[in-house]
Amino acid sequence: MTAPILIWLRRDLRLADHPMLTEAVETGAPLIPVFVHDEVVEEQGAAPRFRLGLSVESFARDLDAIGSRLVLRRGRALGVLRALARETCARAVWWSRAYDPAARARDAEVMEGFDAEGIETRDFGGHLLFEPESVETGTGGYYKVYTPYMKAVRDRDPGAPLPAPSRLLAPEDWPESERIEDWQMGRDMRRGGAVVAKYLTVGEQAARARLDRFIARGIEDYAIARDRPDIEGTSGLSENLTYGEISIRTCYRAALAAREAGAEGAEHFRKELVWREFAYHLLHHTPRLVSRNWRAEWDRFPWSEEADSEAVTAWKRGRTGMRFVDAAMRELYATGRMHNRARMIVGSYLTKHLMTHWKIGHDWFAECLVDWDPANNALGWQWIAGSGPDAAPYFRVYNPETQLGKFDPDGAYVGAWIAEGQETPPETARDFLAAVPRRWGLSAGITYPDPIVGAAEGRDRALAAYKARGN
Repeated sequence: MTAPILIWLRRDLRLADHPMLTEAVETGAPLIPVFVHDEVVEEQGAAPRFRLGLSVESFARDLDAIGSRLVLRRGRALGVLRALARETCARAVWWSRAYDPAARARDAEVMEGFDAEGIETRDFGGHLLFEPESVETGTGGYYKVYTPYMKAVRDRDPGAPLPAPSRLLAPEDWPESERIEDWQMGRDMRRGGAVVAKYLTVGEQAARARLDRFIARGIEDYAIARDRPDIEGTSGLSENLTYGEISIRTCYRAALAAREAGAEGAEHFRKELVWREFAYHLLHHTPRLVSRNWRAEWDRFPWSEEADSEAVTAWKRGRTGMRFVDAAMRELYATGRMHNRARMIVGSYLTKHLMTHWKIGHDWFAECLVDWDPANNALGWQWIAGSGPDAAPYFRVYNPETQLGKFDPDGAYVGAWIAEGQETPPETARDFLAAVPRRWGLSAGITYPDPIVGAAEGRDRALAAYKARGN
């Protein structure tokens, strides 16, 4: 039998529109799908690692259904894959491309290690519509502002989604696999894991159904509804895109089809998908996006970097006294997700009103988000903080009180998440209390706090610091 190919799965846990998988099937070689709990996985936060484990389990079932299986191994990627290649006499190791610095360093090490042994390695696209280096300015550089980037790719055709294979050729003998239960990928969720699990939509079939529902029922009003955290106005697909349970191309083509059919919100949805592309474009060209101020001049700004200060602790626990902020932070802890409008509000409050470095918020989100995405999370935080790629950054100071009146006019969002003061709190608010550590001492019966920093006070202080900095 022909020597097999090791198919190394990471954030591409689907069968449909999978360029690497499609080309691998076309070779006619036996395929050995493998997932490695490697150094990059180990460094992920509690919620994303927990959610990744559920995606791996779902994809393993999908492979079983077409006569294949997913081999699980744990350890440093190069060592694990080397051992598997020797066990199986594999002739090649293939994977889908990643773009964040940690993953790129890992992949470079794997590629170099196998090149020295004469085993073929290949990486494929599939996580993005357009590879970052394929989009250039007129002078051959990269785009630093979203709108010109969006115009540059607006008329590009990413191609049609690829069909799912009906069968993967199996090897004569399967290598041994570890048990995902032994990895305990949800161990750091503690009692919050069972709560967060209630709000998840896991796997390729569920992701496709979610997209279909959104196109049928939600995309028409998306332009307006997407800003309302009190209603179900977004697609919810960020969770599934994160783990590659559905491809960005599938979502993009669905948006284009809906636009052709006359859905008014389809163009706004398409632009949101392109924002994700822009985030990866920036991350590829400026890897510092995830760890340092994108604009170096912000290194002098007097942000507090105390991650455990009284103010930051209140922010993390949803006890700032600003209802929009607190509702959003509770939604995050109970569900692993947060509405995009709410993300802007909590980010602005932390970096402007509390004068705290964006990296502290970035790292907390990386711990708590089930739809954590290295590019989107970093760009979102730097954009709202003012240190990122934006023409007029720092004057954007959101007032959480006026924003609440505008986007939660009936108080439904706040009522869903803040139990204090309610005789019979709803399930969502009770879920937050059930998810948090007992040492936080939170209950529905305690008094809701006064604002630790008021809306007007915080804005004045932030703008004064900006002015004093010499801008």
